[in-house]
Amino acid sequence: MALDELKSALPDYAKDLKLNLGSVIGNSDLPQQQLWGTVLACAIASRSPRVLKELEPEAKAKLTPEAYTAAKSAAAVMAMNNVYYRTRHLLSDPEYGTLRAGLRMNVIGNPGVEKVDFELWSLAVSAINGCGMCLDSHEQVLRKAGVDRETIQEAFKIASVLQAVGATLDAEAVLAE
Repeated sequence: MALDELKSALPDYAKDLKLNLGSVIGNSDLPQQQLWGTVLACAIASRSPRVLKELEPEAKAKLTPEAYTAAKSAAAVMAMNNVYYRTRHLLSDPEYGTLRAGLRMNVIGNPGVEKVDFELWSLAVSAINGCGMCLDSHEQVLRKAGVDRETIQEAFKIASVLQAVGATLDAEAVLAE
């Protein structure tokens, strides 16, 4: 199993990550599609080749082809949106907030899966990429759709652990060279 491979690859000093990896993915209460879509989108967003290589096959096996594509689409579109909206928010000139983005984001309107799932994946990717505007936007859509805070928290817990696992494994790979 991919989780066991990742856990065994982590160094002893990252014992907390081993435990958290097992709990946030292995013991998640999220439905399978929400869980593995979140895992795949976050593995991509982590930018860690090792995390993506280990988790992608299991995600592909557990997701429908539509959900697999939608999770990758969430990672892709949020990679763009998170930079754009984070920058717009961080600039001190409020006039940037009035300008039309002019960026294509069609997949958000028609992701090919339940809107709630896509929003959850987008929120998780936004957590990794650190865009407060996107986090607020996706959280509000999810809450209006009746998603509870615990479910939303599950998604950003997965994001935080996968990001940490990726950073740790990538650092260890560099140090081993």
